[in-house]
Amino acid sequence: MTHGRYRGLILDFAGVLTDGIREAHDAWCAAEGLPPRAWERALEQHPEGRRFYRALEIGEMTQDEWNRRTARLLGLADHHDLMGRAWRAVRPAIDMRNLARAARGAGLRLALLSNSFGLDPFDPYAHCGVWDLFDVHVISETERLAKPDPEIYRRTLERLELPAQECLFVDDNPINLPPARALGITTVHATTQAETVALLSEALGAAPSARAEPPTATSS
Repeated sequence: MTHGRYRGLILDFAGVLTDGIREAHDAWCAAEGLPPRAWERALEQHPEGRRFYRALEIGEMTQDEWNRRTARLLGLADHHDLMGRAWRAVRPAIDMRNLARAARGAGLRLALLSNSFGLDPFDPYAHCGVWDLFDVHVISETERLAKPDPEIYRRTLERLELPAQECLFVDDNPINLPPARALGITTVHATTQAETVALLSEALGAAPSARAEPPTATSS
């Protein structure tokens, strides 16, 4: 891999380093006896649900408290590990994870810039095996502010110790891209995993054909 003008790669988490989110949530709703897309509607459309989720993102509500309140909103008696139960079937985006690993191995500095949905009791980053890919972690829960607030992008650049013009930022939510561009960061709108990997491979000079995960070491 060569990387030309770029020395830093900033990646969002959900929708970039994950695969099968909607399918996992829909299957969970069916298993819980909820209507299709109940999870999505509760978090994104219900006024109280949106308020709860926003508070979770910026650390004003713990994941445990969010579990309790959102379970009530969904009409579920069991709130235990609600976030974990709904996310358990979400998979890592293997090709993106491999590309990130290759970029770091080639000398790029990597930052995870993620709007949090809690770290405890369910840690989504550990679940998908991506935390250790990064040199820098900028998580909205611990920063007490979230994308698209321009300050969170400035903090990411400061911790990478790189100028904006030498960084690429990838996010699946279009609303999160303009503040990064305004700072001079090159942005990539993540769509399908295959398209995003192809775009980044071209930008960074990566070899997208290297799809297999590295072998796991075994003892003799």
